[in-house]
Amino acid sequence: MNSRADSRLATPTIRGSITLREIRQQPDVWGATLEQIASLPSSAKLNGRPTIVCGAGSSAYAAAIVALAWSNARAIPTTDLLVQSKEELAAIFPAFAQGGVLVSLARSGESPESVGVIARFQNLFPQVKHLAITCNETGQLAHMAGIESIVLDPRTNDQSLVMTASFSNLALAGLAFQHSESLRPRLPQISANTRSVIPQLETVAQQLAARKPPRVAVLTSPGLAPLAQEASLKILEMTAGRVVALPETYLGLRHGPMSFLTAEALVLCVLSSDQQRRPYELDLIRELRKKALGCLVLVGLADSENELGHYAVPAVAPDIIDEFRTPFEIVFPQFLGYYLSLGLGLDPDNPSPNGVITRVVRKFQLHDYDIGRGDKITG
Repeated sequence: MNSRADSRLATPTIRGSITLREIRQQPDVWGATLEQIASLPSSAKLNGRPTIVCGAGSSAYAAAIVALAWSNARAIPTTDLLVQSKEELAAIFPAFAQGGVLVSLARSGESPESVGVIARFQNLFPQVKHLAITCNETGQLAHMAGIESIVLDPRTNDQSLVMTASFSNLALAGLAFQHSESLRPRLPQISANTRSVIPQLETVAQQLAARKPPRVAVLTSPGLAPLAQEASLKILEMTAGRVVALPETYLGLRHGPMSFLTAEALVLCVLSSDQQRRPYELDLIRELRKKALGCLVLVGLADSENELGHYAVPAVAPDIIDEFRTPFEIVFPQFLGYYLSLGLGLDPDNPSPNGVITRVVRKFQLHDYDIGRGDKITG
């Protein structure tokens, strides 16, 4: 790594210093997360039981990553599970109620939905097993009765308002439950790749932030859809909504969402590792280039594709399937959100000083309709 770049990146900052540290440290934490899950006894690894993986916000997107890569699993946000009727829940996944597993992902383990859903499911579906993966050893989720809880390395418990290291490590932990043997030999190189390109990722993110884009589209193929969702959320959160972000698939963009794009928009194009998907992605990128729609940022392009984009960003995990890549490729969008935030004069550690959003969702009333009286339970 260039020593001059090292010196520049090590310069302490006041605004956003916590978030910056938490983004940069991720490749140093991934190995601990993988080994923690890989070392669990095989009896703890669910063995293909019908599974719902849940979380709220960024944790819901982490749950989507896990469910994409697991067998017999579905991702449903806790924000949905809390309001669906027993009959609706039973119909969504009929086998689940007879002995499935509810896997809850959470940074703090303190949000009303995280706790409320588990309490509700313990009442409605007593045959269901509960597993929680959390970053906070003092949170409610780590200590609730009837739950097997896994608390990740303390470095994953982000102190910034936004989730960065917590997101990537929750997703990786979930993936490792069924795929640790596939990820184990590859993770050292992925971590080394990420460390080596962090200066480049930051430089490009700073250059893009200097353009002051009013909106950002994040394009992926389906296996990376949670990446597009989480990247868009990071941009919204860290810019306090001043930069509007849209997650979409390449092929889906043509069906109306292309109207979102302008010449000033930023289009983050994350290219698939699947060579059968690539031609569709490149055709759409060529179309955007021809129509002069947006500044095109290509993540993971080959040398032969250099002329297609305005900026190039290296992929850090280009040789694994898309369904495994989000915890690693999310690093660049995190840097992009961070530098967009600084460029707007905000503090990425707390981009919502008026409390529009908070690190942990504030408590609100949970309404227990399962007993038929609309009684209220406290959240």
